[in-house]
Amino acid sequence: MQHLARLAYATLLWLATPVYLLKLWRRGRAEPLYRHAIGERFGWYGNDAASSGWVWVHAVSLGETRAATALVAALREQRPGMRLLLTHGTATGRAAGAALLQAGDRQIWLPFDTPGAVSRFFKHFQPAIGVLMETEIWPNLLHAAQRRGIPMVLANARLSERSARKAARLQALFRPAAQSVALVLAQTQEDAERLRVVGAPRVEVSGNVKFDMTPDAAQLARGRAWRQSIGRPVVLAASTREGEEAALLSAWTLMCQQQPATDPHPRPLLLIVPRHPQRFDEVAALIAGSGLTAVRRSTWTDTPPPEAAQADVWLGDSIGEMAAYFSCAQVALLGGSFEPLGGQNLIEAAACGCPVLMGPHTYNFADAAELAQREGAALRVDDIEQAVRMAINMLTNADAIDSAEDPVSDGTHHAPLAASSPVGLASAVPSADRALAFCAAHRGAAQRMAQQIDGLMASASTHK
Repeated sequence: MQHLARLAYATLLWLATPVYLLKLWRRGRAEPLYRHAIGERFGWYGNDAASSGWVWVHAVSLGETRAATALVAALREQRPGMRLLLTHGTATGRAAGAALLQAGDRQIWLPFDTPGAVSRFFKHFQPAIGVLMETEIWPNLLHAAQRRGIPMVLANARLSERSARKAARLQALFRPAAQSVALVLAQTQEDAERLRVVGAPRVEVSGNVKFDMTPDAAQLARGRAWRQSIGRPVVLAASTREGEEAALLSAWTLMCQQQPATDPHPRPLLLIVPRHPQRFDEVAALIAGSGLTAVRRSTWTDTPPPEAAQADVWLGDSIGEMAAYFSCAQVALLGGSFEPLGGQNLIEAAACGCPVLMGPHTYNFADAAELAQREGAALRVDDIEQAVRMAINMLTNADAIDSAEDPVSDGTHHAPLAASSPVGLASAVPSADRALAFCAAHRGAAQRMAQQIDGLMASASTHK
């Protein structure tokens, strides 16, 4: 049964190969890196000589690559002189991953999960160990690694209830894949239990390596300089997804209309950073259609132009500057959480000292979201309109927090902004100090994971 499931899966992937190639080529219009070295995605490496002994780390996209930064650094401490083979699936991940490389390291695309591609990959590189970041369970890849005796680790592993249900429906395919993983280093006890249920034989809780991320000091300074240059408070909509920007712009437009001309507080700036670069132009069109004035980050180098100080909205259409965006803002709205998309990771915001307002949908990062709210780094609200009101409340009228009234209303009293919170509004409001303390309290996962991976490598080498 398991063999038939994997055969059917491989056949479907083979049939989908033309569609996969077309998708890469289309995405390459906005992100040219997708058209780079396409042969690597099928296990073709030109005239490269075959090699062995790599410490292979797979970080599919930007978030996983950022998380891998701390783990790679800890692994280098454990194994000085190690050669890193770094693989990715997205252009943003590969662009960010270049900063992790040292002399002798390699960076390539992860092969498409067909038997032929993964076989050529393992034959060419022969890694000593494979480390897959977070939720990367590829049936053919893991089957091929097991056949070759390559120990595989799922590091910083997480599995939402929704993903666990999907794995249960496809257990003939995913259960043997999970069973072939030598070691799972889970973020939380809840993740660990779900991963055991889907078949992982050895699961240990190590924490979340993203707490060990250190924001780039130059970016933090850049963001603070941007805010100082315009002399206005900033609300960041971070990593927004489809369907969220339109509702946000509508709520923001209403806020602008309601703010009296005599209001002594400076008009806040809305900074929108879409999650996916291919949507930059789409979001720019939404902003233009809303009637709000906008400036794009890509139009300046170091210092915002004069018109940026007067704009209603900034569009953060750059890659790799999230630390700058977080340090520019006094509060962030968590993208992906205001539509049923599972949210984004809020740890980077907290590490930059930026408190977070999140919507109801954070199932992809449920534990981090719960911890952040409990420890004062974040606050959950019901919808994007409430998030805008709360953000303006936090920025412009600290006294109004105690009374839980909308500071930009027309006199109509609104329901308490933190009605869903079990504590009073004043104590529930997140702050920069609490966000920084939240991150500091949960560090250390990278070192714990590196020690476990090093031990697995040592054990595997003695049994060969």
